[in-house]
Amino acid sequence: MAIKQISVFIPNQKGSLGNLTYIFYTSHIDIRALSVYDTLEYGILRAVVDKPEEAVQVLKDNGLVAKISTVLAVNPEDEKGSLSRIFNILGDNDINIDYIYSFVAKEEDEQYFVLKVGDVARAEALLEQNAIRVKKEL
Repeated sequence: MAIKQISVFIPNQKGSLGNLTYIFYTSHIDIRALSVYDTLEYGILRAVVDKPEEAVQVLKDNGLVAKISTVLAVNPEDEKGSLSRIFNILGDNDINIDYIYSFVAKEEDEQYFVLKVGDVARAEALLEQNAIRVKKEL
């Protein structure tokens, strides 16, 4: 089972990230992973949080545009070539990776890579068939 990620459009201006993370803080939402991509006028924040549905509602209540999508969190072996192996398994099976970012799960002290792919269920099955650990929940 894949995990849920939220995506939020935020203004590309001073204080936007502070405001958004303060909303999470006051709503008791824990950020597990975070990535921000910017353009001239706005940024796209992608986050894995402990309560994604609640997070989206709180953000919408605060005038922000947010949505939930499904992503994979994979935990490759800590050895050279492990990411290449994952990327080649997916590429050889015509599964494109739209984007990727990483985080460390503090409870496990393990590094994970979040992958946004077109066919999450098929990618997850392929990776597990090839002994790649896929995180089931955060």
